[in-house]
Amino acid sequence: MADQSVGMEITQWILSEYKQDIFLVITTSENEIFDLAEQFDINHLVFQSANQIDSYIKDLGIELDIGFLVWWPKIIKQPLLNLPKHGFINTHPSFLPYNRGKHYNFWALVEQAPFGVSLHFVEEGIDNGDLLAQTPIPYDWEDNGESLYKKAKSAMVDLFKQTYPEIRDLNINRQKQDLDAGSFHFANEINVMSQINLEDTYRVRDLLNLLRARTFVGHPACWFKDGLNEYEVRIKITRKV
Repeated sequence: MADQSVGMEITQWILSEYKQDIFLVITTSENEIFDLAEQFDINHLVFQSANQIDSYIKDLGIELDIGFLVWWPKIIKQPLLNLPKHGFINTHPSFLPYNRGKHYNFWALVEQAPFGVSLHFVEEGIDNGDLLAQTPIPYDWEDNGESLYKKAKSAMVDLFKQTYPEIRDLNINRQKQDLDAGSFHFANEINVMSQINLEDTYRVRDLLNLLRARTFVGHPACWFKDGLNEYEVRIKITRKV
């Protein structure tokens, strides 16, 4: 189950290197990944529901070993969740258990949390399954929400390629997440956090982190109101040579 550029790159790599492993590619629309599966003559479907996929597999009498969620935007539930014999593995762009949920790149900077990418097993809930592999990604003052997003995409592809040979041989070491030590955020939290009140008092460090966390070309920024007007504010930090 793959989407966006990370899903495309990983799907292309698996089909090129391990085509015999793949029985079915599921996409969110008739997009480039859908066309790629068609090109490689691999079964492919546009996702409509968990029941749709469950029925498709069972009608063919196929037993799947492992499922992958590769940059997949939807939460999967039963009956799909337990369909593969060894479950689903998800690509998550944070250093779990930190920043489970949404907007990992924003919250890593705001909370100054460890950042990275993770492969984990999917369970009921959100990003709470056992860890399989991780790559930490260091960051500094020159990073912002956009740069962390791009670093995560690249690191996620690399981590998958490094780990997949072990996964396909079922050489899997599972590690429980310490969810009490991590953090979780819903999608709507970013909007509340991004409002700056001109009458409030901020630590300079916290304000700079907030501004750079929401700096991402083509996306909303931090904002404030002054009278009847609203303003957006972005920031660029560069190291002096």
